[in-house]
Order: sequence, then structure tokens, then C-alpha cells
Amino acid sequence: MDGHLLLLYILATFLGGFVSGFSGFAMGIVVSGIWLHIITPIQVAALIAGYGLLTQGYGIARLRHELSWRSIWPLMLGTAIGIPIGVMLLTRTNPTYVRFGVGVLLVLYATYSLVRPPLGPFKISSLADIAIGIANGLLGGITGLGGIISTISCQLRGWSKDKQRAVFQPVLFAAFVIISISQLIAGSYTPETVKLYGIGLPFMVAGIWIGFRLYGTIKDETFRKTVLVLVLIAGASLIVSAAGFQSRS
Repeated sequence: MDGHLLLLYILATFLGGFVSGFSGFAMGIVVSGIWLHIITPIQVAALIAGYGLLTQGYGIARLRHELSWRSIWPLMLGTAIGIPIGVMLLTRTNPTYVRFGVGVLLVLYATYSLVRPPLGPFKISSLADIAIGIANGLLGGITGLGGIISTISCQLRGWSKDKQRAVFQPVLFAAFVIISISQLIAGSYTPETVKLYGIGLPFMVAGIWIGFRLYGTIKDETFRKTVLVLVLIAGASLIVSAAGFQSRS
């Protein structure tokens, strides 16, 4: 990797850390848009999972005073069930159509929520949370966006920004653990990938720290809108990737 590409890699890594520190998720959305042009898709997936453990672990440590296992475990259990099913469905369904359909739904939801008053708050049972977690894991297994549905569900409950992050970040951490173990078994963590991880590590840490500092200054409503904008971007990225794959086939 020459100097210019290395600079792009470092810049994307820092921005991914910043967005994750500020919002608690969406690191993968930010970095993949640049990384996919300079390193292999396998390396991108492995690095997102590896850095995901760091970004989510940092958020969990900073918000540990808000952690509630009663709120976390149903979503975490459902996600753990859903991820392998989603991965399996990749071989039995057309992921392009799934990505496009999910992308449209995310764009419609985010757009509606941005222009209308907040929905909810809703009370959601533990059984319903397990089902939400399964859907969250399914989407993660098929598209790589393993935290979108759980993040939306936390927002619909009307919780404070700290409470939301104290629930959806442990769920994301669990998802990244499962994904990282799967990639380790598959041999995705090559010496070159580990080297890239080490190069980007200080910039990822710096981005997370700065993002979290800024997060501490915003109000709940600003956080709500930030999450919705990131959901909108995630939906749009799914639509674009699906359309691009379809045009090449």
C-alpha cells in the first residue's frame, strides 16, 4: 500500500472511530465506503469486526452505569440466534433483493421519523425483544449491518441517549464477537490484515475518544436525529450496493 492509499485508510479509520464514538454504531458504514477501494472485501469485513469489538467495548465501559442486563439479554439472545441463520440464508436467497428491500424500508422509516414527531414511546416485552433480536441478527448475517434493528427498537422506547447506547452497544458487541470468531476460524485474520489493524488502531482510538467527548455535549433530541440520519445513510448504501451489483450481473 503506497503513501496515498495508506493516508486514505488512516483517514477512514479515524472517521469511523469518530462516528462510532459519537453515535455508538455505524463505524462499518463509514469505513467500508473508502476501504473497499483500497483493500480486499475479506480484509474490510475482518477489520470492521475487529475494530467493532474496540468501539463497542469502549462505549460499554463508558456507559456501564446505565447497563441493565434485563433490557440487554433478550436482544442479545435473539441476535446470536439470527446471525448464523442470516449467513445460511445467503446461500439460499438473492442477497441483492434483500439488501434493496431493507434499504428502501430503512430510508422510508428514517425520512418519516425525521420530518414527523418521534414515534412512541413503546413498551416492548422480553419475548418481542427476542424476536427483534433475531431480525437484527438475520439482517446482520445477510447485509453486515448487525445493529440497525436493535438501535431503532431502542429509540422507539423513548429512552435517554445513554440508556439507548447502554443497550444496543452490548448487543452489537455480542454480534461482533460471533462474527470475529467465525472469521478467525475461516482464516480471515492474515498477517497483512493484523498489520493493517495495528496501523489503524491509534487513529481509531483517537476518533472514538473525540466522538464520545462530543456526544457528551448533545441533547437527547440531537442524538435521535443523528441516529436517524445514520439509518438513512445505511439504507441508501444498501440500495446503491444492490443496484450496483445488479447492473454488473
